[in-house]
Amino acid sequence: MTSTARVAVFLPSLFGGGAERVMLNLARGIARRGIAADLVLARTTGPYVDQVPAEVRVLDLEAASVSASLPALTRYLRRERPDALLSTLNTANVVAVLAKHFARASTRAVVRQANMLEPPARVDRPLTRWLIMRLVRWAYPHADGVIAVSEGVARDVAVATRVARERLHVVPNPVVDAELLEMAKAPPEHPWFADGDAPIILGVGRLTAQKDFATLLRAFAEVRRRRDARLVVFGEGPERAALETLTHELGIEQVVSLPGFIQNPFSAMARARLFVLSSAWEGLPGVLIQALACGAQVIAADCESGPREILADGRFGRLVPVGNPSTMADAILTALGEAPRPASPEAWSRFTEDAAVDAYLRVLRVARPAIGKAEC
Repeated sequence: MTSTARVAVFLPSLFGGGAERVMLNLARGIARRGIAADLVLARTTGPYVDQVPAEVRVLDLEAASVSASLPALTRYLRRERPDALLSTLNTANVVAVLAKHFARASTRAVVRQANMLEPPARVDRPLTRWLIMRLVRWAYPHADGVIAVSEGVARDVAVATRVARERLHVVPNPVVDAELLEMAKAPPEHPWFADGDAPIILGVGRLTAQKDFATLLRAFAEVRRRRDARLVVFGEGPERAALETLTHELGIEQVVSLPGFIQNPFSAMARARLFVLSSAWEGLPGVLIQALACGAQVIAADCESGPREILADGRFGRLVPVGNPSTMADAILTALGEAPRPASPEAWSRFTEDAAVDAYLRVLRVARPAIGKAEC
């Protein structure tokens, strides 16, 4: 039975990042509860477009950028009056709060913060970042609720924006579902997984400064001086040229592959000898949870925030210092010398789609429809 309730999920696009996958999973999970779900996009583009399920309605605002989508989003809220609007990514969150204000809608606007607002590393375009942060500090206290994906992100948001604690909710991401576990059974696309010549170390994420794949490359170069191994990193981004140059400088270009973004990294997670997260900072790294669910042995940089929470202080995987290639190399070599020990489902059961959708609906204050006696 479908209720009269409607939830709108607002995103800039469906490019292949973790935030986009999470929101797509949420929209699908909400629709499966019998609640009307709209996926409202500033522009309908990106590799995840083909993965939108039929039960989710897609609305293309046809805007040149997420900030330019404000008028169209305002008109949508006036016309459709959804019960709740959920957004993610900083600029989209600001636009969502402004759109509700201009639409004078009763819609409950909830913004999701997936990353540290004040990352512990230098970022580019300081003037742009300063402006976005000023807008975020205004917008978040005006939202009806703020969802942080981890305790570390919640602490960061509370300090940076002074959001009242009763409006700040910690809700883990819905990153594990039946589809992911099924995709993990498929043969990996990369040919190195088929030949079995050497253990494969895997990294997954956008090629950006945040993910710090440079540290992983340097650590891998140290590993190669002591034993045979290969490294595959799935993802695309602005750091590609610098990372490719670094592989040549380190002399490891023949044993490192950067094949770009792929739709199914999970089959590789299930067959890699090790999964390594090298990030300088995070919110709640979904790829680390997905790797655990696929049965991978994991090593993670102990960055702010997320890895320590996910790995239960090292119970489910090794934690190493941020930006330290030598320590990471030692951890990789130690792990390669041990028998693989996949984590128990306890490591990732908190992050299933069902658990997350229930929690999100509580924050959005949208109830799943009751089923009448005649339909039981």
